[in-house]
Amino acid sequence: CSPSTMAPSHALRCCKRALNWVPVLFINLVVGWSYYAYVVELCVYTIPNNAERISYLVIFHIFLAMFIWSYWKTIGSRPASPSKEFCLPRAEKDLFEREERAEAQQEILKKVARNLPVYTRTAGGAIRYCDHCQIIKPDRCHHCSTCEMCVLKMDHHCPWVNNCVGFSNYKYFVLFLAYASLYCAVICATVIQYFIKFWTKQLPDTHAKFHILFLFFVAALFFISILSLLSYHLWLVGKNRTTIEAFRAPVFTNGPDKSGFSLGFSRNVTEVFGDQAKYWIFPVFSSLGEGHSFVTRLVHIDPEQANSILQQNGKV
Repeated sequence: CSPSTMAPSHALRCCKRALNWVPVLFINLVVGWSYYAYVVELCVYTIPNNAERISYLVIFHIFLAMFIWSYWKTIGSRPASPSKEFCLPRAEKDLFEREERAEAQQEILKKVARNLPVYTRTAGGAIRYCDHCQIIKPDRCHHCSTCEMCVLKMDHHCPWVNNCVGFSNYKYFVLFLAYASLYCAVICATVIQYFIKFWTKQLPDTHAKFHILFLFFVAALFFISILSLLSYHLWLVGKNRTTIEAFRAPVFTNGPDKSGFSLGFSRNVTEVFGDQAKYWIFPVFSSLGEGHSFVTRLVHIDPEQANSILQQNGKV
């Protein structure tokens, strides 16, 4: 490419990256306004009782802090990508690139994959290979066209966090949904009595009226939409599935199986949240394993190999 053709494409990519932050900016503006409406318009100007005001402010700030913490951990966690062991060795890579026949390329990939903990295949039964990243894809790994990389245990690309949700931040994402819904629930529960008083004209028409009426409607709307999404992801956690796997069952050597990675409800939850319950409610990394290999109920392996994979995943 000549410099003249590269410049516009670089500018377009920069514009696209900037636009990707618009949903995040929108969420932050809504949260910023909700903070002003709740703390200033409700607690300072509307609530007459000091004890009620203080208790509302304490509860509100606890849930706000947890919501903001988990939200920015989801945004700031770089998606985990496959390690170098999933790249083709130099000799095999040269052979693969020179080879034009798909069958011969598959034989090269099969030879390399024998030494890797890879049990899933394409719908056609082939080794899953990413041409963009030039790696054999680990189980549950997918290429994200927006992030331009392969993401371990990819769930989906979320525009609201401008990031891929996968192995490195899935726990944070679920907590973000949980604390966002609790944040909205706290607002609705504490604002409703003043909402009714303004609506029925028991309180005079002040500048706080608009903020409090609108705050209740916005919080209720967000609560309903976030709660439905949270319920879906909690169901996925219980089944040990990603969003991608829920829509398209993973294919193993002996066929597709939507419950191929399910190890029972408690172990499925432990895989995402960790084996120490004290860390579950905090957005700190406690998921088990390293995201490259997963125990599957379908693959029959010898005890020694099973033991090593269980240790890799932190299950022993």
